[in-house]
Amino acid sequence: MREPIKSETALGTMNVRRIAGFLAPYWRRLALILVTVAVAAVLGLGPPLLVRGIIDSAIAGLDRSLLLWLAVGLFSAALAQGLVGVLRSYLNTVVSQRIMYDLKLRMFTRLQSLSLRFYTEARTGELMSRLTSDISGIETIISGTLVTISQNVFILVATLVTMVALDWRLTIVSVIVLPWLIIPTLAVGRVRRRLRTRRQQLSASVNSLMAESLGISGLMLIKTFTREKEVLGRFQRENWDLMNLQIREALVGRWYFMLLFLVTTGGPALIYWFGGGQVISGSLTIGTVIAFVALLGMLYGPAADLMSLHVDVVTSAAYFERIFEYLDLEPDIADAPGAVDMAPAQGAIEFKDVALEYTPGRKALDGLSFALEAGQLAALVGPSGAGKTTITYLIPRLYDPTEGQVLVDGQDLTGVTLESLRSQIGYVSQETFLFHDTVAANLRVARTDATLAEMEEACRAASILEVVERLPESFDTVVGERGYRLSGGEKQRLAIARMLLKNPRILLLDEATSSLDSHSERAVQAALAGLTEGRTTVVIAHRLSTILAADVILYIDNGKVLESGSHSSLMAMNGLYAELYREQFAATAAGAESLA
Repeated sequence: MREPIKSETALGTMNVRRIAGFLAPYWRRLALILVTVAVAAVLGLGPPLLVRGIIDSAIAGLDRSLLLWLAVGLFSAALAQGLVGVLRSYLNTVVSQRIMYDLKLRMFTRLQSLSLRFYTEARTGELMSRLTSDISGIETIISGTLVTISQNVFILVATLVTMVALDWRLTIVSVIVLPWLIIPTLAVGRVRRRLRTRRQQLSASVNSLMAESLGISGLMLIKTFTREKEVLGRFQRENWDLMNLQIREALVGRWYFMLLFLVTTGGPALIYWFGGGQVISGSLTIGTVIAFVALLGMLYGPAADLMSLHVDVVTSAAYFERIFEYLDLEPDIADAPGAVDMAPAQGAIEFKDVALEYTPGRKALDGLSFALEAGQLAALVGPSGAGKTTITYLIPRLYDPTEGQVLVDGQDLTGVTLESLRSQIGYVSQETFLFHDTVAANLRVARTDATLAEMEEACRAASILEVVERLPESFDTVVGERGYRLSGGEKQRLAIARMLLKNPRILLLDEATSSLDSHSERAVQAALAGLTEGRTTVVIAHRLSTILAADVILYIDNGKVLESGSHSSLMAMNGLYAELYREQFAATAAGAESLA
């Protein structure tokens, strides 16, 4: 996997602009949220002032009518504040969830655009972690940060103005302790951010372990090799480390938050001490002091929230960095500028001095050249690891060559759009994959508009129709995780039916009949013979008996074409292919004799 591009921290100017880009489509709702925040802040000032009026005017003046109206006003202010809060919560939830939807869609789209090279080195659990836990981790920031900042700023400003209007001396006493809320925040934020980053890495590792060991393939491997204890031990260790890290992260700053508690409780004590002295001396009313104590909650609470919010934003930088790392990845297989749609292919394929390196310094293909005429059936043979499958990867541009050119009908594939190229290619690999869905849904991967009759015909040609009809719900039967309700041969035949349904111009068959019994293989070969008529077909097969009728056979080894020709011409050459054929024929004959 290429080295991810390192983003700036979440507090950096660049990332602030990027985050703002996700918010921009919803600016009207965000503006309405800010209006509700401002209204709530103003309404929040009502209760302390009304309490002051109740004590100093209504009670002190023995005015029952004023007392009633002030009490009704106190209730009305609380009701209005609650209704505004409900509206703000609704708007904020809708906006935040839509932003999460946009972010997940962008991430999924980016991951889909990356080539096989990326996925051969990436871990599935890591990808799932970034798509789920990382994005969920910033949801609180996106859904709460704007509201919290704006709300607290509005409340702080409105509260300070009100406090100064009531008594400037008590205001000074109230704000003198605020610096104690600010001093520790930077150090706490740095530590929590470091722990958050490490926690996300460990969480991704645990997710990867669970995905690998609880998947059917991984579970079968673990059970057949009796490695349950080793896997459980690894899971215990990694999960234990993750637990300890989460405990450390939760406890970081506990002394800081204790200091916040002391400040927010010590402030009222100072007001009662200083303000009470002013009441005794006759320069203040009791109602003013009580109103001030009520306003302290609207001063210290938002100030503490803003400081805590700073810590949360800093620690959440790890989430933004991990998400932007993937969003910044550029696909190495993409439409070139000015790429054109490929015309309906005739099917002539040519490799010109093609080299490919999966890893630097190790060539899977090395100066490989050959040409196939339109409509030819070409077979690739040779030892494992020779580069046969790699050749089939290059034709639909799952990889691009490191050197040289791959052409179809004389056109360099890097100059055509991927969709127009791949729409004309059918591919059946030796590792058949089926989605956890119905038989029909798996077939319609090839053609979403395929009718039942067309699916039946494709299955009949692939010798799988009888199997499908015997399933509990026929074409509506769910095949299970990776198709594990079907045998290996049945899955492969269903994959061939899917390819037949696509009816492409170029066919790529990578060990497409390797899991079939003799009867099914003959049936599928007969179906393929009809399908390959007039179409270019590239077949990889270890069983040479299946490709004797090929127009051209290419013997591949060490990433090069060492021999090419028909079966008869290659046998006449008495070279590598002839030796391979005799070895396989001898092995087959020996196997038949032993069975007899």
